[in-house]
Amino acid sequence: MIDALLDLPSHLRERLASALETGLLAAPCSLASLRSVLGLQEGGADVVAALGDLERVGIMGPASAAWIRTVERAAARAPTPDLVWSGPEVPGLHARDTRRVYEELLGSAEQSVWVCTYAYFDGPKAFEVLARRMDERSDLRATLLLNIQRGRGDTAASEELVRRFTDRFWGTDWPGSARPKVFYDPRSLASDGPSGVLHAKAVVIDDQAVFVTSANLTEAALDRNIEIGILLRDRPLAASVSHHFRRLIDVGLLRPLPSA
Repeated sequence: MIDALLDLPSHLRERLASALETGLLAAPCSLASLRSVLGLQEGGADVVAALGDLERVGIMGPASAAWIRTVERAAARAPTPDLVWSGPEVPGLHARDTRRVYEELLGSAEQSVWVCTYAYFDGPKAFEVLARRMDERSDLRATLLLNIQRGRGDTAASEELVRRFTDRFWGTDWPGSARPKVFYDPRSLASDGPSGVLHAKAVVIDDQAVFVTSANLTEAALDRNIEIGILLRDRPLAASVSHHFRRLIDVGLLRPLPSA
């Protein structure tokens, strides 16, 4: 029943708290008096029941007002996630666009960037915003976690596959003068078939914002495919994601791509 108090709009929670604090609304609370105080024409029975639950544990009057205001402050501080979609625009559906969120995050980074993706196509376009931001801010630290995949039927040694990827990435795919650190998961290069791949898709900015998405860094995923993600500006969560990535590097599960 307490959920009924949490579900009240913020202005009605404050009106309810004021009425309880001043004694305008006293226990036991009736439905008629609650509706009068909140200006409701109907409903409210669940709120009366919730106040009754508080009364039964000794929380009433000014104490219940303080409890409600504490809940209000906690709700105001809680981060609100944004749903982020790729795909066709549908009338009546309003959501943030994957490409726009990706570019806004990278273009606003001040201190650190983590980008993890399974696949990317057209490297100069995929990394354009990040490369430009790094060239603008010499103190920006960027780390890319990229998947190196063994092609079907390719029997080359793992070292050869890494060399090919390195030559292509630094020679063709990376468009900036300042360079990020790049890491890969060596398990995907096993000659007897992949024992695991780097499949996560996420962006962490300044340990302040984290964007987790099903979209790879491809034009299809950013613009055409139906993809879904969540953007959350929550420092503890963002920092925990970047810490997880750092630990994968520290224990050697992710290896550094050669610089040239």
